[in-house]
Amino acid sequence: MDPDSDEEDDWTKYADTGYTSTYDPWADMVPASEIEEEEFDDEFDEFEDEDFRRTDIPRCPAPAGIDHTIRMGTCNHCLGRVAGVRIAGDPLDLVGERVRNQAIERDPDLKVDDEIDCCPFCEDLFLDLDVIVKRITEAVDDVEFSKAQLGIHFAKDHVAAEEVLRSTIAATGSRPLKATLSDTIQAAVSEKIPGIVWVKERPEVMLLFDTLTLGVNADVRALFLYGRYRKLARGIPQTRWPCRACRGRDGGCESCEGTGQQYPHSIQSLVCEPMVEFTSAVSDAFHGMGREDIDVRCLGDGRPFVAEMKSPRSRTIDFEKLTKTINQAAKDQIEIHSLRASNRAEVSRIKETKAEKSYTIRFNCEHELSDDEITTRIESLSGQILEQQTPQRVAHRRADKVRNRKVISVENILIEEHEIQFDVRCESGTYVKELVHSDEGRTNPSVAGLLEADCEVIWLDVKDIHAD
Repeated sequence: MDPDSDEEDDWTKYADTGYTSTYDPWADMVPASEIEEEEFDDEFDEFEDEDFRRTDIPRCPAPAGIDHTIRMGTCNHCLGRVAGVRIAGDPLDLVGERVRNQAIERDPDLKVDDEIDCCPFCEDLFLDLDVIVKRITEAVDDVEFSKAQLGIHFAKDHVAAEEVLRSTIAATGSRPLKATLSDTIQAAVSEKIPGIVWVKERPEVMLLFDTLTLGVNADVRALFLYGRYRKLARGIPQTRWPCRACRGRDGGCESCEGTGQQYPHSIQSLVCEPMVEFTSAVSDAFHGMGREDIDVRCLGDGRPFVAEMKSPRSRTIDFEKLTKTINQAAKDQIEIHSLRASNRAEVSRIKETKAEKSYTIRFNCEHELSDDEITTRIESLSGQILEQQTPQRVAHRRADKVRNRKVISVENILIEEHEIQFDVRCESGTYVKELVHSDEGRTNPSVAGLLEADCEVIWLDVKDIHAD
């Protein structure tokens, strides 16, 4: 049919066959006055019972609302929360008990409906309070801490259902279940563990409670310790180095003599293992302000570091005693000082700080220059900007690119025939060995280029790290 046509479509044409011409669509209409009022009332009453019952639910704190809430099986804790009776300082269960007793005095026959299995608001979580507190205290039984944070996991449908029920029945302003349960658990735990402080950030222990299983997980947060280390011997890596043959597997192999480590000691192991023992930690991590090569000593005031003790059971530390213990055990290898408490934020600071460093380097050079000429040429590096392409020795683990680094100063040049030594201060990230031997021209300018001779590094020491 043309949609613009004025001709109306007669819907009776699509009725059952044989009724097209005889069917009268208005035949069953009767005057409104003929409808019996009683019949209308019966139908409306039935509709009201099924669909409008919620609008008739009495609300707290009216007596009828209190009675209805009790018949629903509401526990004393939730009754005290939703009844609308505000009594400062009184525990919710006592408030709820008082409200219940008053309601029973009004109506001695008032009782919980027979088909009710549990509190419709909390599903009897408050009745399990003793069990919850016991599991929390057991989870942290041997943990030293003072600051804790409580997290509670609810099923989404439970939270949503409680919110609807509370808004439908409860007095305006009643607290949500999650916040109330959290406060109640915290108060009960505080009675069992004196001195505990509940915090919202930076806890020492994070307690996670699951309302479905009543399970408790205690996440003991890491303990951070700041210090500086001086590396007195060569051949010690900064962090643990897994054996190349067995890749650090448990029990090791013949190559590593069962240690699982490529080298018997590291700065990390020498520093952290005594700390782990002192704090009864599960494991450790080591965060240094940069690192020196394995064959380079670190002298002067030492390199700043933060040691991370994971899941420590003890947090009280005698720093002087711990420092002495570490230094005695690692005598002639490393020594530490300035040990103190730290935090995770300082780990970021340690990692991000780009401190200038001073080095002493000694090298061999087959030159034919006078001492004065050598001194003049090496001193000319002071203030120069180096262009350093990624050294060949680290190319397997670092991006191949050119880095610009500034030489701040060069001083204390010592010449003993073909062995030359000097102090250099430069920007963080400078490859000092390559500054001397040039790495086949990948560093420019270089001592080798200035002296027009091959240079071979004998040793290198970090003289000082200019941080803090």
